[in-house]
Amino acid sequence: MAKTSQPWVATLVRTIFDQPDAAEVHAQFARVVTALEAHLSAAEADLLAFTAVPREIWRQIWSSNPQERLNKELRRRTDVVGIFPDRAAIIRLAGAVLMEQNDEWAEARRYMGPDILAKVNGTANTENGKEIHAIEPISA
Repeated sequence: MAKTSQPWVATLVRTIFDQPDAAEVHAQFARVVTALEAHLSAAEADLLAFTAVPREIWRQIWSSNPQERLNKELRRRTDVVGIFPDRAAIIRLAGAVLMEQNDEWAEARRYMGPDILAKVNGTANTENGKEIHAIEPISA
């Protein structure tokens, strides 16, 4: 479920408590559950996509902290420069920041170690009798 759906879900749940009597509260609860069930069922593939990788890295996949830190660093560096002379200049700066971050992740932090990445690359998991194929690597 997208983060943009949170206000919709909260409003939907609040309607349960806005009913005039007990029978209507129970009826509204059933309607809300049905609506949420349909919404969640439609998003099942997206919500459960993380299960295609080994359990050891689920926490890293759930977190957007590395992406947020990277965006913050890009923003900080572009604010320092201020105005770029042309499009190529901003691409060079962003490329340098991304290469620096790649080196840091590869050598210093090991956000996802090579052993775990080897499990992801070209393997298939089986859970609950279903075969789940690993995520294909992105090539440059």
